[in-house]
This record gives sequence, structure tokens and C-alpha cells, in this order.
Amino acid sequence: MTIAITDVVLRDAHQSLFATRLRLDDMLPIAAALDDVGYGSLECWGGATFDACIRFLGEDPWLRLRELKKAMPKTPLQMLLRGQNLLGYRHYADDVVERFVERAVKNGMDVFRVFDAMNDPRNMKAALQAVRSHGAHAQGTLSYTTSPAHTLQTWLDLTEQLLETGVDSIAIKDMSGILTPMAAYELVSEIKKRYDVRLHLHCHATTGMAEMALLKAIEAGVDGVDTAISSMSATYGHPATEALVATLAGTEHDTGLDILKLENIAAYFREVRKKYHAFEGQLKGYDSRILVAQVPGGMLANLESQLKQQNAADKLDQVLAE
Repeated sequence: MTIAITDVVLRDAHQSLFATRLRLDDMLPIAAALDDVGYGSLECWGGATFDACIRFLGEDPWLRLRELKKAMPKTPLQMLLRGQNLLGYRHYADDVVERFVERAVKNGMDVFRVFDAMNDPRNMKAALQAVRSHGAHAQGTLSYTTSPAHTLQTWLDLTEQLLETGVDSIAIKDMSGILTPMAAYELVSEIKKRYDVRLHLHCHATTGMAEMALLKAIEAGVDGVDTAISSMSATYGHPATEALVATLAGTEHDTGLDILKLENIAAYFREVRKKYHAFEGQLKGYDSRILVAQVPGGMLANLESQLKQQNAADKLDQVLAE
């Protein structure tokens, strides 16, 4: 079975690596090359990008979506949507959720990964139903975490509730990089054994387990995975696209992607990333503290940036401990 690759370079990669600061002007020159790769989808909107466009970049997030759709017409565009919170920080009424989704589809969005930080399916229901009613792909989400309350049965129950709500696929979202390879194998295997659903896995590289988790999930039958182009991967971010493509080449899970096309994209971002050095997180390798703190990779670079602004960069250890 061919594995579908979603590259997150235009959204979660820069959110995780340099506080969501990547500008549209640095996306458009490489958009045609990205569109030509053959990705299953490209994540390019949602999460913190809507806020960052307005708060820090002076950009219109809706214009960003329209321009990216125009530049990448062949590849499905994907976003991360916070369920009833949309892209804000409070709950919105159902009619607002419906209208937001309608506008997002109209402006070019194809795939909506809908999650709720509390894993409450009631907070995903309105958004998922709106996505399907407007003909887009509704992906429900298991926001992976570990605790005495989060057992295998917890995830199986949530999967069933999402299927009852109505989804086109389900994502296991390991936003903190705490999904162990063996747990990934078990979770994917058990979901696939019980339910006929397309399954996708998203892992962060923060703790050093992501590549192993992806590979074990692929062995267990996962349908697609998230990666980031190599020059925008690792640390608080994600496993490298090229590494996974090379790993699976010539196997039954061959992605069909061309390493040479990917290298040209990596070379571009290798230079672009230098512009954003001031916003980079301090992590150089892996951070085992996150196995305990469980802070999402998409929060860490922003957290460090905010601490730095308050002259409190030396307090990161205390914040993680708290």
C-alpha cells in the first residue's frame, strides 16, 4: 500500500521552528515546485497562522489562502481547525462555525483536520458536519496524550464517536512527540482491526521518537503520515520528508515521490530559513523533558519567543516543570 505524504512546511513546520513567522512572500516562489511533487496534501493554513498573519505579519490570512490555492491548483490544501474554537481562543456559535467553514472552502481549502484539545467530540461535531456539507474532506482527530485516563480503549471509543459524527478520515495527532513506536503500532493496528477508516499519523520530532513511530505505524497499516521538507524539519518540528521517502523506496509502501524534486525544495528553504533566525527555538537536538511536560511542538518556539520578549528566556526550565 502506497503511503500518502502530507508536507507541513507551509504551516506546522514554521509554527514549530520559528514561531509561525513565515511570510507569504517566501512561500509563493516555491509553490509551483511543491505543487509538482505529488503530495497527498499540503498543510498551509490554520493553527496559529491566522493569528500570526494579523498580529505579527500584517498579512490578510484569507488572501494567503487564495494566493496559495492559485499557485498550487493540483495539490489538496489542508488546514488545522480547532473545532468549536475555529482559529480563535474561545468557543463560537454553530452558525459562526458553519459560515467560517463555508468561506474557507470557497477560498480554496480542501482538507480540514478538526481537533479539540480536550478530545471532546461534541466540540468537533459542528465543524466536521459543516466541512462535509460543503463538500470538503473532514478529518477527525485523536489528540494523543498519556495519562492513567488515556488508555487504548479511550482512543477506540473516541474513534467510534468520530465515525458516528461523520468523518472522511481520522488523524492521530502526536503534537508533543510522546507516542512511542510500540504504542503507535498497537494503536494503529487496533483501530484498523475494528474500523474501516482511513488513518493518518502526525508526530513531532521533539523527543526523538517520531521517525520510529511513523515506521511502526506504517507497518501496522496507517494510510498517510505528516512530514516536513528536511531543511524545515526536526527539533520542535517533524520528521524529514526525504528520509521517509528514501526509507520506503522500493517497498510495498513506496511513496512515489522524487527525491531530486524534494532536494530542490529543501535547498530553497535552507536559504529562506536564515531570514527567521531571530525567532528560532533554542533546541539543537532532542528534548527528553517533553516526555514529562508534554508541551506541543507547535507551542514551544512561540513559548520561547514570548519568554524572550519578557526577558525571561532563562525561565524555560521552570515553565516546563510547572
